[in-house]
Amino acid sequence: MLALDPFFAKDRPSIMGVLNATPDSFSDGGQFNRVSAALHRIDEMIEQGASIIDIGGESTRPYAPAVAESEEIRRVIPILQNAVPRFSDQVIFSIDTTKYGVAEQALDAGALIINDVSGLQKSPAMAGLAASFNAAYILMHAQGSPQDMQDNPSYTHAVTDIIDFLVQQSMLLQQEEVEHIIVDPGIGFGKSLDHNLQIIAGLDKVVEIGFPVLLGASRKSMFGQLLDDRGVEGRLAGTLAAHYHGLMQGVRILRVHDVQEASDSVRVFEALQAAKQPE
Repeated sequence: MLALDPFFAKDRPSIMGVLNATPDSFSDGGQFNRVSAALHRIDEMIEQGASIIDIGGESTRPYAPAVAESEEIRRVIPILQNAVPRFSDQVIFSIDTTKYGVAEQALDAGALIINDVSGLQKSPAMAGLAASFNAAYILMHAQGSPQDMQDNPSYTHAVTDIIDFLVQQSMLLQQEEVEHIIVDPGIGFGKSLDHNLQIIAGLDKVVEIGFPVLLGASRKSMFGQLLDDRGVEGRLAGTLAAHYHGLMQGVRILRVHDVQEASDSVRVFEALQAAKQPE
């Protein structure tokens, strides 16, 4: 099984492949909610260059209905129980959940990362859970819940407000002795188009917090708004542009649906960085 310490020690960008075990996620809902289909997709994403697989059983798209903990467990745990023995020497598994019970069973099944889109707001005890398993924790900023987050998001200053939240919540994680913390500004989670643009433009300031930064802008509605109401399948170029901008500012993890294309962009980025001549 891969370990977290070597993964976090490497100084290069990583690709997190998204696996939605849901019937209603905005991009790929219903495609991978059977174990066989999920395992096939995991194998494909590893071949394409993913080093983390993020498995979620509850859609967090705007206005998505909440899912009971028991149903979320039914969706994700069988996938992990089958995937970890088969792929854990090639990839790290992450559980995308806000529920303590789901995270606990996922860690028991071999997941090494908790990806909590509520940033400890729904279940503060997640910090102690991550520490007890020596798991990494992805601390994401969200304003509101999926059911209401896009009603009227407002900030005094989007980048500064989000950084303040991430710093405050990271202190709670550190108090519980969580060793590996990743921060995510939460593109699309309680943000308008202008907020999202300000955040992506200011990712260098998020990087300055000092934790690895994850950027999850893949196929988000902001690209539909920018590109003449483009549908989900037409947002790849916009996604790659935003993610490449993030890499230039120091982002370490890209959370993506299109793994091959994201991996290609990272390879080009690294080649160009290596070719830079000292001034």
